[in-house]
Formats: sequence, structure tokens, C-alpha cells
Amino acid sequence: MNNTLKISLKKQSILLGLFLVIFAGAFAQVKYSAKAISLVVSGTSTLHDWDMKSADGSFEGTFTFSAANAITAVTGISFTTNSTALKSGHGAMDKNAYKALKTDKVTAITFQAATATVSVVDASNYLVKAVGKLTIAGSTQNAEISATCKVNPDKSLSVMGSKKLSMKEFGMEPPTFMMGTIKTGNDVTLKFDLKLNK
Repeated sequence: MNNTLKISLKKQSILLGLFLVIFAGAFAQVKYSAKAISLVVSGTSTLHDWDMKSADGSFEGTFTFSAANAITAVTGISFTTNSTALKSGHGAMDKNAYKALKTDKVTAITFQAATATVSVVDASNYLVKAVGKLTIAGSTQNAEISATCKVNPDKSLSVMGSKKLSMKEFGMEPPTFMMGTIKTGNDVTLKFDLKLNK
């Protein structure tokens, strides 16, 4: 190998190294997990509307940021909560809800994203659409969940969203009360509010 070729290869190696350093600095991947979780399941009945609330659960996701601190991608989204952590404040309602959720067989409610897209709302807010597998009462269905994601000044993330669900789609029988005289509606709405930190 002649000296000219050696010098040329050395220059190429230096340029490649600089490119990798610049590229790595321009796009940083940061893993986030949940510091605080608020879940609310809302539904209707022939008597009145109802809510079940929980602060239990775990979230993980890897967010990719540009050099300008803009979110460009999200991968590895996973969420798990225990269905028995949902409470209405009424023991009889909780008991019937847990029966519908089949907690005697499975207690985990999970979401595992296969893909996610990010679109910019403004300088600090983004819309994330995640598509993956949602498991409730032991039944797994394809689902798309959308959420707004805000980058806070301390670099934490605030994530909020909601998802309308059909109980029967997950093999659940809508609970009844008072010997069947009070019936709940089939559709429920899951609302979530997460505070994420590195």
C-alpha cells in the first residue's frame, strides 16, 4: 500500500469518525419511565355514570430527540397495570367489575406498541400515535392509542390521552347490579395522565 493510499484512508476514517460524533450528538435516545400515573376508567349505567381510578402501573419508552430538543421518534413503548388497583369507592361495584375483568384468572392490563409515529403540535407539544397489542381480561386485541406529549422545562414529559373501548370486544360481559336491575353500558373510556422521567 503506497503512502498516498494510506493518507487517503486515514482522512476517510477521520471524516467518518467526525460524522458519527456529529450524528450521535444531533439525535439522542433517552429512556423514560413513569414517575406518576393517573388512570380513570369511565362508563355509564341505567342508574348513573361511574368512574374507577388507579395510580398503579409502570411505563417504559425510548424517546429520540433532535439537537433542538424536539421529539422525532418513540420506540419500545410498554405499559402495565393491575386491574384490581382500579377502585370506584364502592365495594360491590368493584367486585362486579373485577368479575368482568376476570381477575380470578389474570390481573394485568398491558399495552405493547409495535410502532409509533410522532407529529409536532408546537414547540413543546407532540402527538404520539402508537399501534400495538392491548390486553384486557386476558384477551389481546390490536389497538391504536393516541396521546399528547409535552416536554417540560426540567426535561420530564407529561403524557395525556384517552381510549374508548368495547368490553365485549375483549370478551367481557358488562357488569350488572341489584339482581340485574342496573346494567352498565358496553363502552368505557380509559383516560391516562403520566409524568415521565429519565
